[in-house]
Amino acid sequence: MALTLDACTLILKEHHLLKSVALNGDSNLNMTGIAYDSRKVTADTLFFCKGNFRPVFLTNAKEAGAVTYVAEHPIVEGNGMNALIVTNVQKAMAVLSAAFYDYPQDDLFIVAYTGTKGKTTASYFTQSILQDATNKKTALFSTIDRVLGPKPEDRFKSDLTTPESLDLFHDMRQAVENGMTHLVMEVSSQAYKKNRVYGLTFDVGFFLNISPDHVGPNEHPNFEDYLHCKLQLLVNSRHCVINAQTQNFGDVYAAATTTTEPENIYLFADTSYQPAQPVNIDFRFENQAMTLAESRFKVTAVSKKAIQLGVSGDYQLRLIGDFNESNATAAIIGAALGGADLIAAQQGIRRLQIPGRMETLAVEGHGQVYVDYAHNYASMKALLSFLQKEYNQPKLLVVVGSPGDKGVSRRAGFAQVLNEYADRAILTTDDPGYEDPATIAAEILAGIDQDKVDTTVEIDRATAIKQAIEESQPGDIVVLAAKGADAYQKVRGVDTPYPTDMVIAKQVAQQLS
Repeated sequence: MALTLDACTLILKEHHLLKSVALNGDSNLNMTGIAYDSRKVTADTLFFCKGNFRPVFLTNAKEAGAVTYVAEHPIVEGNGMNALIVTNVQKAMAVLSAAFYDYPQDDLFIVAYTGTKGKTTASYFTQSILQDATNKKTALFSTIDRVLGPKPEDRFKSDLTTPESLDLFHDMRQAVENGMTHLVMEVSSQAYKKNRVYGLTFDVGFFLNISPDHVGPNEHPNFEDYLHCKLQLLVNSRHCVINAQTQNFGDVYAAATTTTEPENIYLFADTSYQPAQPVNIDFRFENQAMTLAESRFKVTAVSKKAIQLGVSGDYQLRLIGDFNESNATAAIIGAALGGADLIAAQQGIRRLQIPGRMETLAVEGHGQVYVDYAHNYASMKALLSFLQKEYNQPKLLVVVGSPGDKGVSRRAGFAQVLNEYADRAILTTDDPGYEDPATIAAEILAGIDQDKVDTTVEIDRATAIKQAIEESQPGDIVVLAAKGADAYQKVRGVDTPYPTDMVIAKQVAQQLS
């Protein structure tokens, strides 16, 4: 992989990003490295001065071999280097990274998901189906894992839902070199807010749902900005698939139609849903049977273009909940657009168990434990309302915390949903970052009606889990929410090892047996 200085200039001009160029040598200079982290700089590297940048980073990069820097203004520490001064360094990094890695997106069929809840579940479903259809040549970029190939070393934990653009294109190129032909990925609102996917067009873009989330000082200033960023996925997709039951459907559908022809837009909903505006639903799904371990549902193609995809049929899930049937229906449509047939869809959906999603454990003499990543009002409400209905109004004990430094709006959301469904709540730690977890818990507690919900605070998460399980009685439901299968706690910038909620629950169950 390489990129010349002349090529960089032309690309930046093409995207109207270039303000000025300061050359310190040959414009045909071939740069064989690219980085935004000075610790990853090698000889002849193109270096981006982005984010919480400090001049010393450029000094370190220069000493390590960087020959050109990209920034939004000249930096003294870069004297003696080539300088590309741009209007937006994040956008510049996206377009130059794509070029450096030789546009790997052109060699992949990319299915992308956005939504307040369900992105990860739908992405895993889609990848599972496409693995059958492509002979295991489907990559995955999710909140949990990044899968770049068939070998164990090609699979690793994600640090961001959607990686920085440079990392994104690097991983795409690696996936292509590993023989991958398809990619399923989550696209967060922050990915558009911070231009991580700037210039990228997706083959299929999904809009699952929208509700207030990620609103706070370090994220979106308001819901309107959050929605706007989410909608950009549809604007940048060749095919659009929309959950017709989403809030703000009118805005969502209008965004899709700005760049996508109607014949390439697909809508899905459950069989009972009647849209408020005159649109045609292409796919309907309907529950057929459900136990506490699995669900069976039917997907029916309604429109001519939907019928042509050939995936109408009966399906079986190892995940329960009507919200998971909706996510699975989305995955079936997305995989079909990527070339999967009915058999691949049925098999891929049936066998999948997603880490940290609706994992369950029966504790002898105590309640049934559920571990789920539900991490905002919408996803928690879907989970608790489903459990309340399926278990016929059980006592619900919920262990939950909220992250620091982001998602401030979630705290009020957690208080609201606990008021609506929980009998007992234990507020605890969940990735506090640079905030005091006790302060975060106090903010949630302030919104809880303790006449309705018996609530206490236990900052140590393992202790909170142990307490909830020990308190529970047969017939009760214990929900360990928001961390899922995360094996770490983010504390003051450090990923601190954490056994996972289910591991702790199993340890408690063993002690009680």
